[in-house]
Amino acid sequence: MAGHSKWANIKHRKGRQDAQRAKVFTRIGKELTIAAKLGGGDIGFNPRLRLAVDKAKAANMPKDNMERAIKKGTGELEGVDYQEIRYEGYGPGGVAFLVDVVTDNKNRSASTVRMNFSRNDGNLGETGSVSFLFDRKGIFEFKKDGITEDVLMETALDAGAEDVVEKPESWLVITDSNDFDAVKEAFDTNKLVYEEGEVTMHPATEIEITDLETAKKLMKLYDDLEENEDVQEIYSNFDIADAIMTELDA
Repeated sequence: MAGHSKWANIKHRKGRQDAQRAKVFTRIGKELTIAAKLGGGDIGFNPRLRLAVDKAKAANMPKDNMERAIKKGTGELEGVDYQEIRYEGYGPGGVAFLVDVVTDNKNRSASTVRMNFSRNDGNLGETGSVSFLFDRKGIFEFKKDGITEDVLMETALDAGAEDVVEKPESWLVITDSNDFDAVKEAFDTNKLVYEEGEVTMHPATEIEITDLETAKKLMKLYDDLEENEDVQEIYSNFDIADAIMTELDA
């Protein structure tokens, strides 16, 4: 990945927006419910639920909220019958988007996601139209001022990580999704503190955006999808150049 870490930038922007809109607990609650529904309520035997619980704790989600969401998934409490749907499409500049939705109304979600794309110079595609551009990977981000390259590289690769990528202000550790827990355990055991750590859809290649207008359109599409109450996660393969990102944040 060239230039600024798009993954890190979007995650940080997303975090700020979620905090402002007070939606983060809702989204994590949905993930807790879905994870418990699919794999049971014991985090020792449900890796997806374990990741969701970690995310909930990192967001300071109240324990009662977490427990209610899990019990809705296991059937101990009455809850909404959520379904997971993945939409694929293209945005401005030929940028690929994967949009994961958790919904209780498929027709509503299909309509609103399609509208998000169409009013922002994008279009939805068929299943498989862009997913081949992404791989399911574990990603950890470390601030450069918090760790040396040698220590991070040795710990990560010994634990089974695939790569350590240097960014202007951070390091990204990339793992196979199946090795995420082992690498995470190694970092935790060695008290190596990361800023972000999750299993995500990681683009195999990225499209660098050096045009301000295209960048504005892409972020407008991204923000509109973020506003969609059914959208759970957004993955894309754009990398906005540092200079352009500075103008957008100004």
